[in-house]
Amino acid sequence: MSVIILLISASTLVAGVFLFAFIWAARTGQFDDDRSPAVRILNDDSPATPSPSKKQ
Repeated sequence: MSVIILLISASTLVAGVFLFAFIWAARTGQFDDDRSPAVRILNDDSPATPSPSKKQ
């Protein structure tokens, strides 16, 4: 019976640590805009406008 109490307390502690880590990550912005950085490289750059050359 004491093993069950030990396992329940250990699992509660581990779950609390993971909950704390999730709340910390959510508050510090770790989950903000998780889609666009992965596909940003696929977007084309805007075409470069050629600078007018001065002929002498």
